[in-house]
Amino acid sequence: MIPYGRQTIDDDDVVAVVEILRGDWLTQGPSVRQFEEAFASVCEAPHAVAFSSGTAALHAAAHAAGLGPGDKLLTSALSFAASANCGAYVGATPTFADIDAVTGNVTAATVSEAFDAGTRAVVPVHFAGLPAPVAEIRAAVGDSVVIIEDAAHALGARSAEGPVGACHHADMAVFSFHPVKAITSGEGGMVTTRCDELARRLREFRTHGMVTDPSRLELSEGGWYSEQHDLGFNYRLTDIQSALGRSQLTKLEHFVARRNEIADNYRTLLADGPLELPPAALAGQRHAYHLFVVRHPDGYAARRRLYDGLHEHGIMVQVHYLPIYRHPWYRRTYGYRKGHCPAAEAFYGSCLSLPCFPALAHDEQERVAATVRELI
Repeated sequence: MIPYGRQTIDDDDVVAVVEILRGDWLTQGPSVRQFEEAFASVCEAPHAVAFSSGTAALHAAAHAAGLGPGDKLLTSALSFAASANCGAYVGATPTFADIDAVTGNVTAATVSEAFDAGTRAVVPVHFAGLPAPVAEIRAAVGDSVVIIEDAAHALGARSAEGPVGACHHADMAVFSFHPVKAITSGEGGMVTTRCDELARRLREFRTHGMVTDPSRLELSEGGWYSEQHDLGFNYRLTDIQSALGRSQLTKLEHFVARRNEIADNYRTLLADGPLELPPAALAGQRHAYHLFVVRHPDGYAARRRLYDGLHEHGIMVQVHYLPIYRHPWYRRTYGYRKGHCPAAEAFYGSCLSLPCFPALAHDEQERVAATVRELI
């Protein structure tokens, strides 16, 4: 069986985790801070705050942004539900921008079309690892709107300004460490930001809203004393997970380079075939290739036959994604209907994610390409 994605765990990752298991701290220890510092350095951001999952990180970012009832959070229709759920978690209303039909990303034009006076935050998604045009979106929405990059697919990607996560045009960027992502900590997430105040709010939110800074306490009853200043959650990442994540982070450049090599191989193996291949990164950018998404020109029924046929051959392709607003909860809660974002629906109806992960062997890629051609 060839999965569409999987983790790559080496002996040095195992050693890093075992060292923590044999040490003094399993959680709330120094390994978390070390992972955050290493991650911030890779992203060229002043702050990185670790969370127990990418979803928790998105929730925290929405909270830190001060979103609440009466606000709207605008995100891509073509994403995992967590990109929009983070708004609902804090009482804001999720709304959706359509995508560019080629890249799968929102654009300044599609964001502007869906934007209205109630929009307090925009969450552009770097779909499949291709950098979204965040600078153009910032210019379109102005400085008063919070921009939270959903970079769950894009660790290791680069825009013209630098690494995704540097937050040159966004207030925060959110990453995921699920096993199919660029690096893994089992489960986990991270938020990067250039703002000291946002970093403080993020750190407090992940720890029940507790405050220990003596300068901010209403009382001072001793070194043990802390106060809950806000309603937070237990969204902490453990030292065990942080050790794995930090070990994985040292291999990020290799992992992303390998994903780009796999993408180049697919372009050769599938050249002149009927499938539409994904766009490459623009000059001066780098694609992270979390996913290699092809599109079937004959649409939904043909894509379904190809999906089923590949699974019967042990090639576990996947579909990313059902437009978020078409999920039953969104239809029931907000009244969304099919047709809200036509380009996202057309993309969903034809897309297929081929296996793409660093350990994918060339002969496995050849098998995927040959089976695709045979089935079509």
